[in-house]
Amino acid sequence: MNAVIELPQRGIAPDQGRMSVQEVIRHVHAVQEVMQAVMKDGLHYGAVPGTDKPMLYKQGAEKLCLAFKIGDEYRIEDLSTADVARYRVTCIGIHQPSGTALGQGVGECSSAEEKYRWRKAVCKEEFEATPANLRRVKFGRKAGGHYTVDQVRTDSADMANTVLKMAAKRAKVAMTLNVTAAGDMFGQDLEDLDALLAQHLTEDERDTQIQSQRADWCDKAKAAKTADELTKVMRDGVKVFQQARDRDGYQQFASAVQKRGTELKAPAQEQSHGA
Repeated sequence: MNAVIELPQRGIAPDQGRMSVQEVIRHVHAVQEVMQAVMKDGLHYGAVPGTDKPMLYKQGAEKLCLAFKIGDEYRIEDLSTADVARYRVTCIGIHQPSGTALGQGVGECSSAEEKYRWRKAVCKEEFEATPANLRRVKFGRKAGGHYTVDQVRTDSADMANTVLKMAAKRAKVAMTLNVTAAGDMFGQDLEDLDALLAQHLTEDERDTQIQSQRADWCDKAKAAKTADELTKVMRDGVKVFQQARDRDGYQQFASAVQKRGTELKAPAQEQSHGA
């Protein structure tokens, strides 16, 4: 549903004098109508534990701008240095029917931010070949303990386009909240938090947790001292990988179990030959 929401006669564009209380109420109802009829939780906005209102996603900002006929124009300030890509973007909301500037929002992003400054090393060899001042071991929590991630510094030039897009996204959300006066219904920071979680939890750390789980179960298989112990490890591990729907992990685990099974059989075979 992409219907345009009908607004009061004055609409969202500035007009003579202030809006009446009735017009303000009608505008609030219009924003709520868009939220309820067009926008979806988890796609256009979402809740964050500890907050008292949903946070607006870029997709949600686009829906609000479509409904209220708001176009956007951008002013970009390049604040980059030799080592850091950094941009400050101003997004100006334009009332499309009249061409009137309604307001603006500012967003800034830098490759020095945690989520852009580091990336997971491709392999152990890359991590070890990277100078000590450009690499680190990051610790994260997981159920029952912690895990580590080998990370290396990113090249700011490689992150420049990503950083610019994020600055524009932050500016767009800020402008939408300012122009539509929807700040009492939405927050702004979810895009930042969501990016951080997606980068470090959903993508990087989730992948790391999967890798850690694989390594843990392969280590358990390798550490089995008897065939019975290996059988128990195999049964428990299969359940874990089935529940996680991790086929690649299961294959790695199965290979480790098979290899350990062969190793456990070797001494018995040697004894039988010796006898």
